[in-house]
Amino acid sequence: MAVTIMVVDDSKLARIVAGKTIAALQPDWIRVEASNAEEALQLLGEQKIDVAVLDFNMPGRDGLELAADLRASHPTMPIAIITANIQDEIISRARAVNATFVSKPLTEDGMSGFLEGAALRLKQGRG
Repeated sequence: MAVTIMVVDDSKLARIVAGKTIAALQPDWIRVEASNAEEALQLLGEQKIDVAVLDFNMPGRDGLELAADLRASHPTMPIAIITANIQDEIISRARAVNATFVSKPLTEDGMSGFLEGAALRLKQGRG
């Protein structure tokens, strides 16, 4: 069964980097992109999203606010918050919404743990 991962970041370059990193680690996963929280919620209404990778700093609603919305409607969805803003407050807020914190710049090493865990959780959920 295909896994769809949504990358939400207001930077096109950051979405490209995230997409390439995900493709290197999970080449069979389908990648969709959104540039802000509103686009992300629209995508969620149109198709099934299994995993979400959210930038923290975005205009309008930030990634943690979006993560809280996603968590309310998708309680088991694997969610990562990606940011270069490595502050204890942001890390603890990510944990509060049961999201994984991944620091930017994104690397395969940095993303592999989250993606492997997400794949395992999805497989267990379908088993």
